[in-house]
Amino acid sequence: MSTAGQKAPAPSAPDATTRLDKRGRRAFTGAVGGWAMDGFDVSIFALIAAPAFKELLPAAGQSPSEINVGFYTQLSAAFFLTGWGLSFIWGPVADRFGRRPAMIGSILTFSVFTALAGAANSPWWLMACRFFAALGVGGEWAIAGTVVAEAVPERLRSRMGGYMHSATYVGSLLVSLVYLAVGNSLGWRGLLFLGLLPALLVLFLRLGMQEPERFEAAQQSTATAPGAKSGFLAPLRTVLQPPYRARSWGNLVLLVVSVMGLWAGSTFGPTAMVHMAEAAGRDDEARLASLVSLVSTACTIIGCWAVPHLTDRFGRRRTLAALYGLMAVGILGAYGLAYPREDIPLFFVFAVVLGFGGANFAVFTVWLPEQYPTQIRATAFAFATTLSRLAAAVGTLLIAWGISATGSLSLPLALTAVPFIAGIFLVRLVPETQGQSLPE
Repeated sequence: MSTAGQKAPAPSAPDATTRLDKRGRRAFTGAVGGWAMDGFDVSIFALIAAPAFKELLPAAGQSPSEINVGFYTQLSAAFFLTGWGLSFIWGPVADRFGRRPAMIGSILTFSVFTALAGAANSPWWLMACRFFAALGVGGEWAIAGTVVAEAVPERLRSRMGGYMHSATYVGSLLVSLVYLAVGNSLGWRGLLFLGLLPALLVLFLRLGMQEPERFEAAQQSTATAPGAKSGFLAPLRTVLQPPYRARSWGNLVLLVVSVMGLWAGSTFGPTAMVHMAEAAGRDDEARLASLVSLVSTACTIIGCWAVPHLTDRFGRRRTLAALYGLMAVGILGAYGLAYPREDIPLFFVFAVVLGFGGANFAVFTVWLPEQYPTQIRATAFAFATTLSRLAAAVGTLLIAWGISATGSLSLPLALTAVPFIAGIFLVRLVPETQGQSLPE
């Protein structure tokens, strides 16, 4: 493991292999399945927020008005983001004890608490379950992304990383289809109960998964190296020392940009659509909420498939900056133009833009693993992808306050375009790794 003052390890030679062996296929399938079910469970909360709080707010002595529902939805998102931020612990678990046990633990956590949320009898119970579910959800991206990077051949790594990341949106798309087909009959509680079943299936599939060979070799090397650092948080200390310190903080800043805009803007689409449909006197708000989520999610999946090709051709920085630009345009159009005018068709147009821009997260799945060696890879991945949620939680609380103060969803949500505009210039905080192989 590298220590302060040492140079970052040189990348290994490219692997000419372009086929997955049995071990690699199992690892990739497990990572994809877990990340898909993670997206399934997370998206349930986005879709059921409005009907759930409409039912639960009277129990807390609150009127189920548009403003109160919007405020509690954002407050709930802050609870979720805080839990996600604290899920950093899965990174050191994966680097110390293995990728496989860390994945199984994270799946159990988010699946159980998603199902428990279906039994909520108050808004605070629902938000508490969201918090604990996020403790599991937050670890899944870092572990799955690390596993795919380490388990697949070098020439397939970027492509498989993009495919893997799209899995979370496939899970979201599945939720939208379920909600569209049986959402009214199941109700928001029934959808939350469904969140337990697919995660348990993925848990069963992962019982046959082995650790990536690269990780096993690194563990043996660390164990026999004289003077090697020990201790549960040793990887974190290395991540925050030279030569990795600057890039680690830079990645964290960029993830703050991504998460603030995602949670404050695009995932609020179903709730915004419900309000527009009600204002228009329509009785198909559940169908429209599902459709807007489906459209945005389908575009994000396509964007994730394109990200490996874009990053390999134009570089990680340029690709991320371009996707940040799409997010800024989508947010301003959806919440600064379409929503105030209650223009449902126009909102769908900008949902497409938001969908493609949302693929910015897939850039990190490709980019983060190739910045760090195996001994600290999961911890570094988790550092950026989980702790960024704590800063985003503060921003989300400010948005909730803005909704309450202005009496509207429009302005507070439109302002979430600002971090993305800043992010276009902040991408230079992290080194470009285009064309480099995964460090050992």
